[in-house]
This record gives sequence, C-alpha cells and structure tokens, in this order.
Amino acid sequence: MDTVLFDLDGTLLNTLDDLCDSTNFALGEFGYPERTLSEVRSFVGEGVRKLIERALPDFAKDKTSEVLEVFERHYDKNKENKTRPYDGVLNMLNKVCAKYKTAVVSNKYHAAVVDLRAKLFPQIALAVGERDGLKKKPAPDMVEYALRELGSAKENAVYVGDSNVDILTARNSGLPIIAVSWGFRPRALLEEMGADIIIDDPSELMGALEKV
Repeated sequence: MDTVLFDLDGTLLNTLDDLCDSTNFALGEFGYPERTLSEVRSFVGEGVRKLIERALPDFAKDKTSEVLEVFERHYDKNKENKTRPYDGVLNMLNKVCAKYKTAVVSNKYHAAVVDLRAKLFPQIALAVGERDGLKKKPAPDMVEYALRELGSAKENAVYVGDSNVDILTARNSGLPIIAVSWGFRPRALLEEMGADIIIDDPSELMGALEKV
C-alpha cells in the first residue's frame, strides 16, 4: 500500500454550514423556501448541481442551472467562513502524507477543491474535483485519473470517505474503502453498505491503513 485517496467534504473538512448558507442564499434570491442543516446534509455527496436540484421545490427543478450559478458565486466568496478541518485531521494528514502518496478526490467542483486543498492541506499532493471529461463519483473516472497523476496502481491504493457514494466509488474503482463515522452519513449506513473498515477518529487511520 503506497497511496491514500481522500474524499473532502465530511471526511477531511466539515463544510456543511457553508454549503447550507450558500444554498439558502441562492434559494432566497429566487424566493424559494430555505432548507435546514439536516436537509442539506442529506443532499450533499454527488456534487453541487445535485445539491441544488434536491434543495429546490419540486415545481422549480427547471431553475437548477440559474440557482446553481448564484450558489457558486456566493460559495466561492464564503466557502471558508465556517468550514474547518475535523479535529485531529491535520495531525493525521501529516503522518499519512509523510508515508504515502496522497490526493483529494471530491465531487465538489474542481476550482473549489483546488483552492481548499491549497489553503488548508498543502501537504496533500493532488486535488481532483468535478470537471469536464471526468464522470463524478461513484464512477471510477476521478479515482483512476488521480492514480495516473500520482503514478500509482489501484492494487496499492485505498480510498477514505464518509458516505455511501464513497463506498460505491471505491467498489467501482477496485479499491478497498476505509469509512469515517464523523462525517455526513451515520455509521449504521456505512456498516450496511459494507465498508471494509470503519474508523471513529482520525487518529485511527494510520493503524487502519496497515490492516487493509
């Protein structure tokens, strides 16, 4: 094992408050009702277009592109207001990055992933977000791209994430999955989905990597 790929939202970063604020700002600009933090939690994981589509009332789904544009403008300026690494993540990353090749592979749009990685996790070698030419997770495209860029083989890599989408991504890519229980999805779902290993604290990751 020489490569560790990380999801971003819900795994390394608690981005939920800023995502919720930007979602509700965009909805409000069009006169649509706000969504609760719990609702937004259930909407995330498959990219911001899907987030906005799910947040819109049923009668307004055709406005997804317009509302998404407002969301992205607001999020670009406000994505670091409340977003923070989860407790213990920075210490964990320092240890992981000293031993393994690393990348962030996220369904968040590419510019935001690159910006957040550069500012908060410069020790991670590569950032891959949603972009033209690569199918979103759970398709394997983004993982395969990251492995090529890192010069890694899937037989020597593991994926770390917090959601059902991440577990499916790992399965579709032929990678083992270490799921984290502190993110956006409950531990029971991760167990039901058959994650190879589930950890409850970032300090457990180094030991888990040795068991994969």
